[in-house]
Amino acid sequence: MDNPVLLTPRNWEDYELIDSGGFEKLERFGGVVTVRPEPQALWRKALPEEEWDRTANAVFRRGAAEGAPSGKRAQTDERGTWDLRPGVPGQWRIDYAYKDMSLRMRLGFTAFKHVGLFPEQAENWDFIYDSIDRIRSGADGRPAVLNLFAYTGGATLAAASAGAAVTHVDSVKQVVGWARENATGSGLDQIRWIVDDAAKFVAREVRRGNRYRGIILDPPAYGRGPDGEKWVLEQHLPALLDDCARLLEPSGSFLILNLYSMGLSSLLARSTVKDIFRPGQFAPSEEKYGELYFSDRAGRQLPLGVFYRAFFGR
Repeated sequence: MDNPVLLTPRNWEDYELIDSGGFEKLERFGGVVTVRPEPQALWRKALPEEEWDRTANAVFRRGAAEGAPSGKRAQTDERGTWDLRPGVPGQWRIDYAYKDMSLRMRLGFTAFKHVGLFPEQAENWDFIYDSIDRIRSGADGRPAVLNLFAYTGGATLAAASAGAAVTHVDSVKQVVGWARENATGSGLDQIRWIVDDAAKFVAREVRRGNRYRGIILDPPAYGRGPDGEKWVLEQHLPALLDDCARLLEPSGSFLILNLYSMGLSSLLARSTVKDIFRPGQFAPSEEKYGELYFSDRAGRQLPLGVFYRAFFGR
């Protein structure tokens, strides 16, 4: 694969990007329609504001920055509150299906505009499922898969559905509890749940001599570990990938790296991975890099992050 590609999930029934524009997006998650900030929706909305107001039953409102002077409500993308119509549940569930994979995930309204799911990642869930099926066809047992910065566990569930023994790592205890709830709702078990700083956990795994057939990384631009460890993507990602290269089997294995920071490209992701997962040891038989996106009803393609993924060996 010599050129970046654009990929969008094809199997969602419970998710739709209805409209986008004016730095917002109008989305349907099952029976709940939300309005959320979207810094990359630079264009104008296709639907009139009245249609957004009529359709949405949950709207995220950015909160005033703490300490802002009265009358100058400085806005922040990070925190806010939700305006809900009467009768809208605080929590609800949606389903995702692909081949023999059937996932059920609980959604809810958070103070950081998220609802517990990045729906564009379904494109990677399908790749995870197919990669593990490919690995299992040539070997017995349950291949070990490591999911770092694993959030509420969509990738974890996809790997477990395909028959992998998954280690799920996230630094936020409540988020790991949410992922466990999703696993229970999907009828999945035999998942190892770890509340830890990703870099520290991976370094210990290297010292233990453990190996994995798949590694999934979904790092934030900035973050904190459970003990206050500071994570800055540009500073810490290369060292983390270097340790991951020591953990990943060089053949019959796969790697996924997602980047959400605006300004970071898929070429950057690919070059960083290729510098560490060197061709002399890791020879990809399948490789893709590019952008994940959804199209709204007007046909505008909204970019929602960049990715690099590869299957190594047979």
